[in-house]
This record gives sequence, structure tokens and C-alpha cells, in this order.
Amino acid sequence: MLKILGKASSINVRKVLWTCAEIGIPFEREDWGAGFRSTADPEFLRMNPNALVPVIKDGDFVLWESNAICRYLCARHEREDLLPRAPQARAHVEKWMDWQATDLNNSWKYAFMALVRESPQHRNAAELEAGMANWVKHTAMLERHLQGGGEYVAGPGFTLADVVLGLSVNRWYMTPMKRPDYPAVAAYYERLSQRPGFMLHGRNGTP
Repeated sequence: MLKILGKASSINVRKVLWTCAEIGIPFEREDWGAGFRSTADPEFLRMNPNALVPVIKDGDFVLWESNAICRYLCARHEREDLLPRAPQARAHVEKWMDWQATDLNNSWKYAFMALVRESPQHRNAAELEAGMANWVKHTAMLERHLQGGGEYVAGPGFTLADVVLGLSVNRWYMTPMKRPDYPAVAAYYERLSQRPGFMLHGRNGTP
């Protein structure tokens, strides 16, 4: 059985959990990360030298990096609806996945650490204001894209791009800050909320 290493509150672990729910993959999960078993443990570092969750063990195969794990699971279970085989369609899905992992993820870091984690190292008012503005700027990009048509990020059908971006949108709404009214993003959030996997692993009260 697939084993997932990582605490269920981690946004990157939740990507994998939601993907498993969409595919119908049974799994066992072990709590690793802050508050649980330390990822600095030599046992964990042998699996992922970055000391980050999630990690999966599929038999003898070990894999880290959440987006790579989600892609692997779709390929392993031949879910071309979630990750198309056709090169251009697949690239369109992966483009949005990579944008989430790099540009969008980096845009919210300071604001999230200050407003949700209440980190003592993230108390600079000017940096917080700049961080929130950067997050708004990137979410506005998603708003404009969704206004262009299509119920989901990569077109009319739900894909892996919506797994990673759906969790990002949940974080956007769960963070206590003033935000613009983005109707297309709000409608997208409600569409995703019709999916049991999102309600279980995304819109479940965890930012």
C-alpha cells in the first residue's frame, strides 16, 4: 500500500492526499514535520535530503516533491483526465502547477508567516504590506485567467492544476487580511467545493 509521510495540515501533503482521493488510491499516512517526528531524523533524510514533507513510498520506490508526486500518481494509475498524455495539453496543466509552486507560492510567504503563523521574524510592517500586495497581484492574474472562460484552470475539465491551485485559493481565503473581490476566483472556489476530496483535504478549516 502507498505510504505518505507528512502531517495532514501541510499544504503540500494535502496536494497528495487530494490527488489520492480523486484517483481512489488507498494509503497509509505517517505524521512527520513540525509538532511530530522530526524531518531532521536520519531515517527521513535518507529519503529526502531536503528534510521536507511529503515523501511517498510506493513499494521500494521513494519520491519527494509534492507536484512530482502528484504527477507520478496520475501516470501510475493512468489518469489522463487529471494529467493528459498529449504534450501540449499536459504542458498547459504543468505550466499552472509550476506557477503555483514558484511564483504564487513565493508571493504569499511573508504575509502567511506573519498573519497565520504569527512568526516573530515576520513583524516588519513594510514587508508585510509589500507581501500582501504581491499576493494580491498574483491572485489577480488567476482572476483574469478564469474570467477568460473555462470552469477550471486548464480548460473545461478538472486537472492536477486545480488540485494545487485550489489549495492556494483556500489559503487566500483563510488568511485574515483585506483582499479584493475577485468574482471568478470566488466562483472557482465554490466549484471546487463540490468535490469531496477538496472538502476533506482542502477546504477543511486549514489554511
